[in-house]
Amino acid sequence: MPVEFAPSARSSVGIEWELGLVDLGSGELAPAASRVLEACGGGEDAPVRKEYLQSMIELVSGVHRTVGEAVADVAGRLAEVRSAAASLGVGLIGAGTHPSSRASDQPRFAGPRYDVVAERNGYWGRQMAICGTHVHVGVAHRDLALPITTGLARFYPYLLAVTCSSPYWEGEDTGYASQRTMLFQQLATNGLPYPMTRWSEFEAYADDLIACGMISVPGEIRWDVRPSPRFGTVENRVGDSVPTLAELGCLAALTQCFAEYLARAWEHDRTAESLPPWLVRENKWRAARYGLDADVITPHHSRREVPLREDLAAWLDRLAPVARDLGCAAELAFAGELAEHGASYARQRASGGPEAALRLLLDETGRRTPFDGYPSFREAVPAPGHP
Repeated sequence: MPVEFAPSARSSVGIEWELGLVDLGSGELAPAASRVLEACGGGEDAPVRKEYLQSMIELVSGVHRTVGEAVADVAGRLAEVRSAAASLGVGLIGAGTHPSSRASDQPRFAGPRYDVVAERNGYWGRQMAICGTHVHVGVAHRDLALPITTGLARFYPYLLAVTCSSPYWEGEDTGYASQRTMLFQQLATNGLPYPMTRWSEFEAYADDLIACGMISVPGEIRWDVRPSPRFGTVENRVGDSVPTLAELGCLAALTQCFAEYLARAWEHDRTAESLPPWLVRENKWRAARYGLDADVITPHHSRREVPLREDLAAWLDRLAPVARDLGCAAELAFAGELAEHGASYARQRASGGPEAALRLLLDETGRRTPFDGYPSFREAVPAPGHP
């Protein structure tokens, strides 16, 4: 079947930010999404939406030219949601998982799409108390969609490590920086994209899945990085949800810059640095397990393994001209701050355990940055009504 791809403005950016709802009395996840949505005027196609579980919501930005504009958009929505939630005794956390609540206790929303997820995935469908951050980057022509999709998967460890925020699961330290990653990949059609370069390959793949009853529409292909034909974007679904606006902007900037870098490389000579799928998969696991402390595998045979922090710094230098062109230099540079001072998983562990991690997340979520002394970002992003 033909899968129509609606081109969009090149390297435009949009953000989808999933947040957990927490009962401020008990500290447990709260199935309060319907009440929060009603209080702030949210709905199916509104900027504030429901998600799979009743204990989470999603903030969705519009389409923007710059990362700063997209972050400011969701920051404004966050202020509205925070006010509505507070009146209900509910707090918000930006994290891949709640540090201690039991996943199977969380009620889900009913509906055809969610019913299929629950039925097909059985036990794993009952473990999806997880929140992510999705970044859409505009693609001007469908011929670039799959090269960018495959290319972004090669950069998986950097895109994940700066967002890792789920070390705890049901009160236990999992040893992983991103427990969410390990859970999310259990669902049918989730996981890494298959390496494809031609749109006809994607159409044939979608045909196979529909013919076998695995999906009913191409939108049910839920790769970690996937083309989104309806919006004319490539969607990065790698990242955990994050607490602060600086971290949100950082992931969006990394995604936007890598996508533009790949587009330029493909237009230049139809090539880009690549890794075989088995090494891309290993890098994914390493980033989920160790976060910024991982060693990543590179395409360079002279030095196959490099500390992620070191290689991230090299990529930040390499992407700096792209970031200047796209107007996201400050947001991109924040990745260096995270590498130096710690992503959310490290801050949560340093806080002293699951209960302390929850208090930290409630405090950090919606702040401009988790660190002091970063004036450039504080000046770039308007405050969303939170200190």
